[in-house]
Amino acid sequence: MLKSAPAALAAALLVSTACMAAAASPDVTAIVADPARPEADRALDASRHPAELLALLDLKEGQTVADIWPGDYWDRLFADAVGPTGKVYAAHLTEADAAEKQVTPPPGSMPIPEHPNVTSVSTTANTFSLPSKADVIWFRQNYHDLYDKFMGPSDVPAFNKAVYEALKPGGRFVIIDHTGKPGSSVEAMEKLHRIDPAVVKQDLAAAGFRLVAESDTLRNPDDALDLMVFNPAIRGKTDQFVYVFERP
Repeated sequence: MLKSAPAALAAALLVSTACMAAAASPDVTAIVADPARPEADRALDASRHPAELLALLDLKEGQTVADIWPGDYWDRLFADAVGPTGKVYAAHLTEADAAEKQVTPPPGSMPIPEHPNVTSVSTTANTFSLPSKADVIWFRQNYHDLYDKFMGPSDVPAFNKAVYEALKPGGRFVIIDHTGKPGSSVEAMEKLHRIDPAVVKQDLAAAGFRLVAESDTLRNPDDALDLMVFNPAIRGKTDQFVYVFERP
């Protein structure tokens, strides 16, 4: 049975309204300022700049985010940003968990009780995969570990291609890491836990990504780039780059 013109228009408006609601942008300032957030998380905000970085990600309600080598601090924020209809995958690399002598949570488990839209994923670096395609994949301060003995090392091109395939077309791969000196060797990466930003750009270009945004939010020009990042003189104050790559 054909709908009347008014009925068809009303149905179209309902569909349009639903789509707009699904694509709504969260108020990141309100998310960060929420007094219900754990006090330990709030104490880290000054150094981590969550409002600025969430704004850079431009997450929408209903989207899917994967956090590689996950941490509850960011996963709580992502969970609030994508809302109850969105998903956050806490993506554990089994090699990293083994190296840190940590037990990988069972796949599909919910590691943050107050955020049931966060679920654990178990995968490997070289065959990285997710239960469903992601809008954003986030990898903070550990990309350099793909190169050193801590992770094997991994097959970096295979990892990046796997991340590419795990994203939706137009999806973004966000990499944050400690800045290393230009031309830094693998030995320097392992010793200092830093990486030359040019290496990251080259790696991701080779995998088919486009660099679409970067942020100076975590830059520190006073960091001489010669201290190990856990050195008390620089810990928490390292120069860090923030790159947003896109799968075309």
